[in-house]
Amino acid sequence: MPHTDAGLEERITGALVGAAVGDALGGPVEGYTPEQILERHGGRVHGIVGPWNGDGWRTARPIAPYHKGDGHVTDDTLMTHALVRVYERVRDHLDAYAIAEHLVPDMMTTPRWIPELEAEALPLQRVFLAEKWLVARLHYGHVDPREAGAGNIVNCGAAMYMAPVGLVNAADPRGAYAEALDIAGAHQSSYGREAAGVFAAAVAAACAPGATARSVVDTCVRLAKDGTRAAIEAVCEVASRHADFESALRPLREAVAPFDTVGPDYRTPSLGARRPSRLHSIEELPIALGMLLVARGDYRHAVLGSVNYGRDCDSIATMAGALAGALGSDVPADWAKTVAEASRLDLHAPATALTEVALQIHERDVRRRRAHEAAFTTLAGTR
Repeated sequence: MPHTDAGLEERITGALVGAAVGDALGGPVEGYTPEQILERHGGRVHGIVGPWNGDGWRTARPIAPYHKGDGHVTDDTLMTHALVRVYERVRDHLDAYAIAEHLVPDMMTTPRWIPELEAEALPLQRVFLAEKWLVARLHYGHVDPREAGAGNIVNCGAAMYMAPVGLVNAADPRGAYAEALDIAGAHQSSYGREAAGVFAAAVAAACAPGATARSVVDTCVRLAKDGTRAAIEAVCEVASRHADFESALRPLREAVAPFDTVGPDYRTPSLGARRPSRLHSIEELPIALGMLLVARGDYRHAVLGSVNYGRDCDSIATMAGALAGALGSDVPADWAKTVAEASRLDLHAPATALTEVALQIHERDVRRRRAHEAAFTTLAGTR
């Protein structure tokens, strides 16, 4: 269960390692239903599993050529770590221009080990079209970064890597929400951008001393707008009636369905899928929050619930894992070790780097706030 006395570095480490492990667990069953997962694995998934198609993963559609499973992280983690590197370079709060100036070149010019490709490649060669949009619009199109997200398909592509924003704004959900909305303007619009802001706020809220799954959800409801807020309220109201993920799988899907534009068949989206709307929401964030509530903040329970939910479960488990880790719930050491070794990643290094940056940003924020307070006090005294 969560450790309410966890310090900043412990929470940042828990969030980033927890996100990567959740991502790796969800990857091999992404796109399937809970019933299909149950049949394929002879029961629920309770840890790291191999590819859905076994040794045939290289050619099996629709997965090929990605080796999903065996502890390999996906693009969710690649993008999260890329954003951490941007914070390392800028060493201050970010905006949409930082995405154009730093994240896009990172995607385009620096080869890295891509676990699912089992090769060194540019991150750009692994991400999907919604993330390639960043390069097309910002590098080739020279669009104003604050507006570049308009026109992209509306999905969880921006939200899935916003945990670092919540962590550098630890215990300041409103600040995290505003910063993530600015950053995500380069990538998404509508409820995809809103989800990025709310997820960052959720991570920041989870870092607060004494935070619980319920306090995180309550913070999200206060900040979220339009369909995103309504979806979170609907899903979490249902989640509050369950104490185990098995009984919650179908009810949570039924609760989010009216807000989800993808439709019942995840691999064959509806005609209205991923289009801007004030009435709808991405599916992943409300479900991640619902699973966090079902699990009462426990990492293992929240992530396994997210994984066995299916559909876009690598991103759902990424979000749930980040939130449970930020709350201080332990990430199973054996899972983390397997994922790190299989993915050839040091899962702790990004957390160490981001902790240092977060402390520097906080010190700078304090100086700015004190300068503003002094200036305002002087102005108020001259009335």
